Amino acid sequence: MSATPIASVLFVCVHNAGRSQMAAGFLSHLAGEQVEVRSAGSLPAGQVNPAAVEAMKEVGIDISHSTPKILTADAVEASDYVITMGCGDACPVFPGKKYLDWELDDPAGKGVEAVRPIRDQIKTRVEALVTEIHGKGSSR
Repeated sequence: MSATPIASVLFVCVHNAGRSQMAAGFLSHLAGEQVEVRSAGSLPAGQVNPAAVEAMKEVGIDISHSTPKILTADAVEASDYVITMGCGDACPVFPGKKYLDWELDDPAGKGVEAVRPIRDQIKTRVEALVTEIHGKGSSR
């Protein structure tokens, strides 16, 4: 039996094929069932970026079975944290949610060599997010 997650996080980028998928992979890996993880895109691609899949595989995280999903108001409303990565004003805003905008290069059309530094920036930000979530969760 799994415990109730202490938070829910939604990662959003335009195509839900690179940055948001890598962020979701890191958060799932680092927080396990403690955090409910979602990702979506305002204009989802047909598949996850192969260079993002390869870059994540290099650090032991498999996102090859992930699929890009359309951003819905329901997904935003169901999340405690909404983290955008270059999707502009496409994300609906609901009161009581924590919104963060992570400025990261778009890995679309880039090889794995160019995706690695983006992956590493995402990992650093997700680690800080996990620390923040645990800090808030322990005060409940």
